[in-house]
Amino acid sequence: MLLRVGRQEGRERRDGHRHREGRGAAQGEAEPPAPDPAAYRRWGLDKPLAPPPAPPATRLTEQHKGGTPQIVRRVPTKDKVVFLTFDDGAEKDPAFLRMAKDLKLPFSMFLTDSAARAGRGYGYFDELRALGNGVHNHTLTHPNLRTLSPEAQKREICGQQETLKKRFGKRPELFRPPYGNYNDATLAAAGSCGIKAVVLWEATMQINDMRYAEAGKLRPGDIVLAHFRGPAELKGTTMTRMVANMVRSVQRQGFTVARLEDYV
Repeated sequence: MLLRVGRQEGRERRDGHRHREGRGAAQGEAEPPAPDPAAYRRWGLDKPLAPPPAPPATRLTEQHKGGTPQIVRRVPTKDKVVFLTFDDGAEKDPAFLRMAKDLKLPFSMFLTDSAARAGRGYGYFDELRALGNGVHNHTLTHPNLRTLSPEAQKREICGQQETLKKRFGKRPELFRPPYGNYNDATLAAAGSCGIKAVVLWEATMQINDMRYAEAGKLRPGDIVLAHFRGPAELKGTTMTRMVANMVRSVQRQGFTVARLEDYV
């Protein structure tokens, strides 16, 4: 069970975490301003997301003793929070940058190098990271890892670790295997280059609503999978409209969104 702390202590730990990442307020500084209701209305949403509760005292990766990474399909919490994640990095919609700034929406990015470096390149994700959003590993070229040798898996995972370290200054501790496919060799390769948790998901965002692994609805701690996608993949819908639909679904089910990095 995750230990809870008082609201002030939790706020200081959360701010300190953001400061270590080089994003957001440092300890002792004021909390970032609350989301503007008018900004939410600009994106077709009736009201801002509720603020998340104070995060736990200890993140899952802080409890990790090394070796084989943990498998995280859902965060163990009773908080009515879910965690938004975006994969790959192929679509770099400037409107989504504006939306992320307006909504102050916390999310995590699992980037594939071959997709992220195309077009505008990693600079797009620099801007999203500067808003406090985490950048994590999704391999170099997005293969089905279970079809590769242990050596090839290590090249895919550890190669992207080095790419992200060179770009952002540190190796990520979180990894998502393409298609959610992994085996023992995947876990060994990931652990060898600093991965502490393999992050999967329990809900997937489609164009208009979510699909769920269990219960037909969101549950506390669910990790939601979405992608950086454009109109070609979304049947004419924009990424910003898809994200607005996702936020609306989260609110309708009585949840809010928290930072995955504050819990994992």
